[in-house]
Amino acid sequence: MNIALTQTVNAYHHMPSRMSELPALKDKLGAIRDANIEHHLELITSAASLGVKALCMGELFAGPYFALGEDPMWLGMAEDAATGTTITAMCEAALKHKMLLVAPIYELDSESGKRFNTAVVIENDSSILGKYRKTHIPAGTNDAGSFYETFYYERSDGKLGTSAKNISKNPLFPVFETSAGKIGVAICYDRHFPGVMKALAEQGAELIFSPAVTFGQKSQRMWELEFEVDAARHNVFIAGSNRRGSEAPWNQEYFGASHVVGPNGRAAAVAAPEGLVVADVDLAELTSPDPSGWNLSRDLRPDIY
Repeated sequence: MNIALTQTVNAYHHMPSRMSELPALKDKLGAIRDANIEHHLELITSAASLGVKALCMGELFAGPYFALGEDPMWLGMAEDAATGTTITAMCEAALKHKMLLVAPIYELDSESGKRFNTAVVIENDSSILGKYRKTHIPAGTNDAGSFYETFYYERSDGKLGTSAKNISKNPLFPVFETSAGKIGVAICYDRHFPGVMKALAEQGAELIFSPAVTFGQKSQRMWELEFEVDAARHNVFIAGSNRRGSEAPWNQEYFGASHVVGPNGRAAAVAAPEGLVVADVDLAELTSPDPSGWNLSRDLRPDIY
């Protein structure tokens, strides 16, 4: 089964060159969203031509990564996770291309008024199977720059709504029965916490999508290590999507390196156009004998830790 990740940056071509000019975008947030939706629809079409059955877009894909500073203007980018412009367009694309889509958006909860970093899982018949809200929200500075995500959205409250396709009993970590297998999501910073992939695997996930916006030396080093270890330890496939390039006017460089890894190593890459990373995933690998001879689930000793 071919699956895909997007690996791109903000597609709005009229971003200012200087930070001081950002306020001029206040009335153009809709145009920014529309440009990024159109860009990703083109990527989805390209993926469909390669026989892709499931595609995950990047974290907050409908706009630039605005959390490099604190600016209330960007709060206006948040939208409804069921009826907003982005999800409406993605549902239409899922149906058109018969493709499962994972769409990570900036969510405004219409009932509570709270904002979340949310991934919506859309089946290939356009039905919304449910959503996952980022559970760990970072704020800090590394060798390359600073990030202020706690200014923009809250950590998951576990109030994700009911879904007949959610097989998980953990309210924070849904796992969905889909046309592409049992799917879970862990967004960016979540990947660093050892309980996240464990919780998703325990709830039945076979394939975990991890959309991210990440940069800096340690982040890049761990990006190459964490997924390898967690995929082997928990017997799952993990697909990590990161932006690649930079976005004016912040000009923070994102290292890309999107990839898919299974319990026995990297999934085979499929040649794909710019902006896409495609891999061939065989979920049957998860039920085959482990070539190491390990049986971690059998030999686990929960009584001692």
